[in-house]
Amino acid sequence: MAWSFRKRIKVIPGVHLNFSKSGISTSIGVRGASMTFGNSGTYLNTSIPPLGIYNRQKLLKSSSNSFQEESNIIEYSDNIFSADIQEITSQNKQGIKEAIILAQQQRKELKNDLLKINTSYVSSKLKLNLSYILLYGLIKKTISQNIKEDIKAQKNAIVQTKEQIENCYVRLDIDFDIEIKEKYLKLVEAFKKLINSQKIWDVTSAYFQDRVATRSSASTLVKKREVKFLLKSLPEIKSNYEALYFQNANGADLYFYPSFIVMYSSKGDFAIIGFEEISFNQSYVRFTETGTIPKDSKVIDKTWAKVNKNGSPDKRFKDNYQIPVVKYGEIKLKTKTGLNEEYEFSNYEYTEEFGRAFSEYQQLIKTIKLL
Repeated sequence: MAWSFRKRIKVIPGVHLNFSKSGISTSIGVRGASMTFGNSGTYLNTSIPPLGIYNRQKLLKSSSNSFQEESNIIEYSDNIFSADIQEITSQNKQGIKEAIILAQQQRKELKNDLLKINTSYVSSKLKLNLSYILLYGLIKKTISQNIKEDIKAQKNAIVQTKEQIENCYVRLDIDFDIEIKEKYLKLVEAFKKLINSQKIWDVTSAYFQDRVATRSSASTLVKKREVKFLLKSLPEIKSNYEALYFQNANGADLYFYPSFIVMYSSKGDFAIIGFEEISFNQSYVRFTETGTIPKDSKVIDKTWAKVNKNGSPDKRFKDNYQIPVVKYGEIKLKTKTGLNEEYEFSNYEYTEEFGRAFSEYQQLIKTIKLL
């Protein structure tokens, strides 16, 4: 019997976003069978079970022994995400999430299929070689001919399966009104500048220290780790607009799309929240920098390694020395459902420009949502 393999492929529904002054609508489905929902929410139902995100603790070592001067920082928990994924994903984003889950599952199944086909292909080649070595393939021509037909079919199946894997994604189409598009492109341009900051850090912990006991000018000790910001999209989503990617040092990375954010961990667990749900705050910090000062940072003050309460140098220490105080940009992201991220940037001006563009675009989205 000739080798055959048949895989039934499900059509992955695409997502169409329409941004206009009258509101934001989202259509999910295949052409001619899509389902549209606006701010009230109508969902595409599937039988795919939800995935989960679990509490993660920040256990990373500090990349430096730097101290941060900011008296209004309080000690916070290192648990960033809520344990229940249903509390994180916005209800009116459930259809998008289910489409992504379908793409993930189908991609996984196709990769398993590809492995099986490759195994059969290798086995068929071995059989063909053995048939010649043992001569029965030369004596009975139909044996080698059938094996060759199997090999040809397997090669075709490998090519087709690879193509299907490449096409296993959610197509995200976006239509903007001119004014909204201008705001979004302004945000993207500001992000392109921000990612050129020489240093970008994820602040993983911050807590008070006793200034009297340590003789330090910094009231808060922070730990942070260098991360990357990029224009980068999820493999399950393809669009003309790449996502604004925020790497997370110890949890789910963030992918900002025009109307929603995907929180995506390395294990594939993810949640989707609305752009308007993010509590966004941009400011600056006075950072007592004991390490190398980035070239795009500004020194705004100086302090001493050991100081008195009034900021003067503690003369009891013979080898006391001055330390520069640097102005870094800061961004904080939070949601009521459990997102809690804090980033610092060596270039304050780029941070400020991005913060302004983000706030303007987010406010526009919130205004449209209220219409």
